[in-house]
Order: sequence, then structure tokens, then C-alpha cells
Amino acid sequence: MAASYLPVIEETVPELTTAQTRIEITTRKRRRTSKSKPARIQEAIDFWSFAGGAANVVMQLGWPEVAYGVMESKVESGALTKHPWKRARTTGQYLAVAILGSEEEKKAFREAVNTAHRHVRSDENSPVKYNAFNRELQMWVAACLFIGIEDSHQLLHGVMEEDEAEEFYQSSKTLGTTLQVPHDMWPATRKDFDHYWNVACQRVVIDDTTCDFLNDLVDLKMINPLIRLPFVNLLRFLTIGFLPPQYRDQLGLEWTEDDRRRFQHLFSFVGFVNKFLPKSIRFGGSRMLMRDLRYRMKHDKAVI
Repeated sequence: MAASYLPVIEETVPELTTAQTRIEITTRKRRRTSKSKPARIQEAIDFWSFAGGAANVVMQLGWPEVAYGVMESKVESGALTKHPWKRARTTGQYLAVAILGSEEEKKAFREAVNTAHRHVRSDENSPVKYNAFNRELQMWVAACLFIGIEDSHQLLHGVMEEDEAEEFYQSSKTLGTTLQVPHDMWPATRKDFDHYWNVACQRVVIDDTTCDFLNDLVDLKMINPLIRLPFVNLLRFLTIGFLPPQYRDQLGLEWTEDDRRRFQHLFSFVGFVNKFLPKSIRFGGSRMLMRDLRYRMKHDKAVI
């Protein structure tokens, strides 16, 4: 029987508040959507949606089972510390396929991920028990991905109104269902998701081993210094900015109100500039990842 990590969500009152589990976004809305063009996740995967990529990995590893699944992974070719660029491509490609891909493309990617996941399970030496096929673990990872995309979208375009946020959320279910998360496991409404998220965040526990690993990730220690050093301060700033207060506290990361204002001002500027960039540039990364996948499928090459 698969391990169960969460209590019955509907019967659980969260101990944490949204102020603790989400970053604060006060960006004013810059455009009004209409019924003919509602807010959807397909509009939100321009290249700035990847700005919080490192922070999102940190969030996913907040659950000990996910953290040790990554740190103890026997799949050397996909190891985060040894092959960070490949791992980044795989994650970015998953997002692109889950959001933009056809059913055939999703199936191909699912099968490739499943092949890798078969080797990701705890053994007698693991401090926690985990299995990469556990649906609760996959639901948690998918929820983190959704949080990251919604946060970057609202930083760029402003806080969505309730009906827009609901439409955006409903368009995001494939982040989980592309793998093993069934439709009925994904919270039915945006309000239900908020409840799930605050309950699920109660399981975020960062021990000393994980803390060292994640702080190295925040500092991009796995990247070649020649590439890392010119950008490390900006990337560290972005990573910490995308982390909820709960994570910053457990990792011992400082984040002041002045930092928060600078973070939002940066995205206000980027959001303004973004309006003048052609879609070929803004969405070029996601389109390139989809072309790469289709090439691999067509030529019978390894998908990941």
C-alpha cells in the first residue's frame, strides 16, 4: 500500500496562513482580460516564468521525501548537482509539454519520466521512505510548479481578480495530470487549492543535510564559477525573492521589506518592457523546448 503523507485535507484546519506560505505580491493589474481572452497558464510561460526556477526546486524539496529522493537519486544522468543544465532542461521541458503539448507528446514524456522514476525509491539507509511514483509526492511537486508560474505571472501582470485566478487555475491541472496525479486528486477550485497548499506546507521540514544542499542551490554552487560569478548576486536575489517566508525562515535567509520592494520594482520594470517584446522572444524558450522534444520523438532519441 502506498505511503500516505497528508491527513484528510477536507477535515484539516491549516496551522499555517497564506502570509507564511506564499510570497507577498502587491503589483497592480496592468491589463483587463475579457471573456474572449481569459487568463490562462498558456499565456504565462514566457522566459521570465523561469526566473524563479531555483526557488521552485527549493520549494519542492521542502518535503523530506522529495528532498532525499533528489539527494540520494541513483539516476546519475539526471542528478541536480552533477548535471544542473540537463536537469533544468528536463524541468523546463516538462512544464512546456504539460501546458502546450499534445496528448501524444505528454504520453511520450510521461513514459520517459516513469523510466527514470523507477529507480527513485528509498532503501534501508534512507532517513525517510519515498517512492517517486507516489501520487501525493507528485501532487506536491505539481503544486509547487503551479505556485511558481502563478507568482511570476502576477508579478509581471498584476494580481488577478478572483474570477481570473479561478480560470488560470483550472487551465493548470495538466501540471499534475501529465504524470500520475488523477484529475480528482487535483483540488477542484482555486479556494480548495489554497486550503490544500497551506495544509501541505505543514510538512515542510528542512533538516541540516537538506539545508546545506538547498543553500548550495540558492548560491548556485553546482554551476561552473566562470558562468556563476557574474550573475550570482542577481540569481540569489531572485531565488530568495520567490521563496515564501516559511522557507526563508527555515533556511536562515535574510529578506527585508526593502528587498521585497526592490524585487517587485524589478518585475514592474520587466512587465513594462515585456509589453514591447514580440512573442517570438517572450515565448521562444518554451517553443524551443517543444521543438527539441518533437525532434527527439521523430528521430527515436531519448526524450530526457
